[in-house]
Amino acid sequence: MKEKIEALARQFQQELEGAGTSDAVEKLRVAYLGRKGSVTQLLKGLKEVEAQQKKELGQHINMLKKTVEDKLSQQVEAIRRAEEQRMVEAAEQYDVTLPVGSGAGSYHPITIVQRQLEEIFASMGFTIEDYKEIVTDYECFEAVNIPKDHPARDMQDTYYLENGQLLKTHTSAAQNAIMRKYGPPLRAIFPGRCFRNEALDASHENTFFQMEGMMIDKDISISNLIYFMKTMLSQVFERDISVRLRPGFFPFVEPGFELDISCLICGGEGCSTCKGSGWIELCPCGMIHPNVLKAGGIDPEEYTGFAFGLGLTRLVMMKYGVKDIRDLNSGNLKALSQFTHE
Repeated sequence: MKEKIEALARQFQQELEGAGTSDAVEKLRVAYLGRKGSVTQLLKGLKEVEAQQKKELGQHINMLKKTVEDKLSQQVEAIRRAEEQRMVEAAEQYDVTLPVGSGAGSYHPITIVQRQLEEIFASMGFTIEDYKEIVTDYECFEAVNIPKDHPARDMQDTYYLENGQLLKTHTSAAQNAIMRKYGPPLRAIFPGRCFRNEALDASHENTFFQMEGMMIDKDISISNLIYFMKTMLSQVFERDISVRLRPGFFPFVEPGFELDISCLICGGEGCSTCKGSGWIELCPCGMIHPNVLKAGGIDPEEYTGFAFGLGLTRLVMMKYGVKDIRDLNSGNLKALSQFTHE
């Protein structure tokens, strides 16, 4: 049986030298190590060998098995390296000393519009502020006059963290800090990313961008609010935009309004983006509630102000004719790279 083992080892070596592909190596593995393979049959045949020879022959067979396994692995690795080398040699050659191409990337459309708005408001004397995305319950709700039993504070609508903080649901969460930072008079905008547990559709996402704006001074009125919003919209869209102001209840403003613009996707005819109404809700706005001014350390008897929460993502949809808000978070570089800042 020892001669049979040695003969099998020589046979394996000859066949291995002719196995030049991964498939050939796999067939060889099955032929020698498979359930019905040659080495496996030798191991099964040990039961017929006399006891005094069984140990020695068993060692020889196991050595053969180990040799077969090792050489098969080495052959697979050699074939892999050879294939990689062929791919490298077949690949297009480049002169690394040549100048690189001048093709540049592009900003995300939300970034483009945000920067455009920042330029517009900065030209009107507004300060541009940034604020954190993780805020306290006080900043997001209590400081802006949202009571304990308001549905916006429910866990079904707000993403709470284990430490009691939350992902800000609106940019209004920065109002209190900015009032205390500057005091009156002030003009400030503060764009940022917001998060809500929304049911996703063509006009709603759980992650979206807003831009909050405030102006606080003596004798500020709704007329000031309308002027600034119309000025902003006319410069963003570079044409006259139909707008409507309708009453709306928001705890942080009194009186409060909904500012809608005519849907530019369908021209006001009605579509999935505007849910058939012909109008897109752009931002809640109004005169800042006296309680919010007090919380920010400002005397509401002496100062008044307006605030608005501009839906930056929806504004982008209207400007560029994006029908589905989810496309803006899709990560599709081919689609997003078409937007440029002119």
